[in-house]
Amino acid sequence: MQVVGYRPRDTDPAALVLAEERTVELRPLVPGTELSYTLGSRHCAGTVDGEVHYPCANDTAPYCPEHTDRWPCARCTGDCDKPLDACEEEHAVYLAAFAPDVVKVGVTRSWRLETRLREQGADRAAHLRTVADGRIARQVEADIATDLGDRVRVPTKIDGLADSVDERWWKSLLERFAPIETYDFDYGLDLADRPLAETLATGTVRGTKGRVAVLSNNGSTYAVNLRDLVGCELDEGSADRDLQSSLGAF
Repeated sequence: MQVVGYRPRDTDPAALVLAEERTVELRPLVPGTELSYTLGSRHCAGTVDGEVHYPCANDTAPYCPEHTDRWPCARCTGDCDKPLDACEEEHAVYLAAFAPDVVKVGVTRSWRLETRLREQGADRAAHLRTVADGRIARQVEADIATDLGDRVRVPTKIDGLADSVDERWWKSLLERFAPIETYDFDYGLDLADRPLAETLATGTVRGTKGRVAVLSNNGSTYAVNLRDLVGCELDEGSADRDLQSSLGAF
């Protein structure tokens, strides 16, 4: 069995996408779910088409060059000819904030705004502008990004999992932009201490936040970047390797 993808929580629960003998199944990551897998070797996750998995034995993980999608908008700043059909759709420019005081600017198609924010695990967010197409949105984003930045790394998000957003900082930021609408997300993790970053698939699911799953294991709490599991072979049975212990374990 191999982890061939993951699905962040939206209207449906977050899930690992697993494949065995080319058949794909979802392993939901709802709170209370018990995971009991040992991680094996890691290699390219191949491709998934519906419920069929096409494996790849190349060593590069999570995807080899042959199976890596090259999204033309990844570093776009609006100096383009709108290469995708989606570029013609109405777009939203937004701020996504992560506890305690980290923010990034981003863009997405207007109808996907709340979904996109949840995919990233934003704690707070603000819809700044609605524009006619993706090219204009990227131009606005690039201008704001010179001051605020346009990406937040997963380790930074994990560092703030047990924190709350600094209210004074967030209010001051909103006053600069006068947003159309604001959002306040609650992922139900209820953490007293920051979880330890680990790559494992054993434990009780506490919840998910963007692409981070929080697991309890032997009295400690761990934060798992789900992308780090993609490509891993799984064996049934709990991991027996030594793990760091959080303060809550003592």
